[in-house]
Amino acid sequence: MIYTVTFNPALDYIMYMDGLSVGEVNRVRAAKILCGGKGINVSWVLHNLGVKSVALGFVAGFTGREIERMLQEHGCQTDFVRLGGGLSRINVKLVAGQESDLNAPGPQIDTLEPFFRKLDGLTGKDTLVLAGSLPAGLPENTYEKVLAHVSGARCVVDTTGDALRAVLKFRPFLVKPNHHELGELFGRELRTEEEIADCAEKLRQEGAQNVLVSMAGDGALMAGQDGRIYRCAAPKGTVRGSTGAGDSLVAGFLAGYEEAGSLEYAFRMGVAAGSASAFSEELATREEVYALLETIK
Repeated sequence: MIYTVTFNPALDYIMYMDGLSVGEVNRVRAAKILCGGKGINVSWVLHNLGVKSVALGFVAGFTGREIERMLQEHGCQTDFVRLGGGLSRINVKLVAGQESDLNAPGPQIDTLEPFFRKLDGLTGKDTLVLAGSLPAGLPENTYEKVLAHVSGARCVVDTTGDALRAVLKFRPFLVKPNHHELGELFGRELRTEEEIADCAEKLRQEGAQNVLVSMAGDGALMAGQDGRIYRCAAPKGTVRGSTGAGDSLVAGFLAGYEEAGSLEYAFRMGVAAGSASAFSEELATREEVYALLETIK
């Protein structure tokens, strides 16, 4: 089973406007509410691709209950820790030509013990996906603590900086920095694909089994545990939004690996899923992903 972890989930309230005037009344042309968070996005796309997962993390208040309801209505299994106080976040996204995000803080979390109990049964047949920001109350080494607790499971980590480097000693199955984050790890700006490949391989040698690097409009690159460097240009399409594209890349990779057990196929599936979400106003559907997969060689 695949388990995804979102420590700081949210309801994303997206408002579409013809323009934004600060200090004045603004009319919203259309609006929608989605449940958000990087791990949640992974579970959502996995479900779209026919792969089961369980969404884990913390929720609080009526907003937390709505996050659970929306996921379950979509067909995703959930097993969140319900906090006794506070509210899960509501993030506001204003789309008026450009997108402006107002991201709220999450609820206070005082202990990880209830969460750790949900991980106690994980084995080497399970995959644990850690992705996203940490809410107030959790220490910066939280991801490190989680990987130490689930030493037998296959782990995927999507985080940055010192938090990413700290988990490499646990030999995570997959890490997914973007090319900017990868450059920051090595204190340099990566200007060419060869420089990105070189740093991805160095990060793999530091402990990660596979290093999957998203490069926005330039596609993706992966240093694989088989010693190969996989490369793929971005498929052609109109970008409608970048939210969830990186999470869809992770979901597509895992779905492809579950389907074929091949790093090459998983990489292609990941690129297809990430691009399909970028070309959609919401997260990619199965039909959108497989249509793009046919175009990726």
